[in-house]
Amino acid sequence: MQGHHVAGNGATTRQWLTLLETLDQRILETMLWLKQQSQGDERISRLRTHPGIGLLTSLGIVHTLWPVSRFSNPRKVTAYAGLEPMERSSAERKHFLGISKAGSRLLRYLVVEAAHTAVKKDDDLKRFYQRLAARRGRPKAKVATGRKLLVRSYIMLRDEIDYAEFQRRAVAARLARQSSRLTMPVSLIGQPASPDS
Repeated sequence: MQGHHVAGNGATTRQWLTLLETLDQRILETMLWLKQQSQGDERISRLRTHPGIGLLTSLGIVHTLWPVSRFSNPRKVTAYAGLEPMERSSAERKHFLGISKAGSRLLRYLVVEAAHTAVKKDDDLKRFYQRLAARRGRPKAKVATGRKLLVRSYIMLRDEIDYAEFQRRAVAARLARQSSRLTMPVSLIGQPASPDS
């Protein structure tokens, strides 16, 4: 009786292995087909320059958001994807209720998973993730980083730029903000106006 049970298990295991081999083959064929479909598509190529964004994620972003001209700002994009934070505010404090989860569930999954890889290769995203994880926990930080990655993708598609150009613009914007915060030296404040003015 026991030997028959083991034999049955062996047959079941072989069936599962055969099924897995078939699935692996189909996944491979699908990925090759997707790769062929994306060849020559500059939108896909641009997005794939960003760390963490692979073929499947870039296809998901492009085919969900396109045409990006219909979104007037990044907040509309995150709302469309169901990644905008929901909150209930009172006079004393704000309560965050999570994300709305409207829109494409697949897109949310793809960008959140892509964010997990992106934080290992992008210093700004890594700092953002670590800061948020310390305050609100890893799961929420991962979703927030996915939202940030989606916004970056939107900007790259809208402005037709790659990751390197996105980084250059981010550095320029950061420097501009820092220089605008510089205050006038105290020694000049209260000085009488010069005769020429």
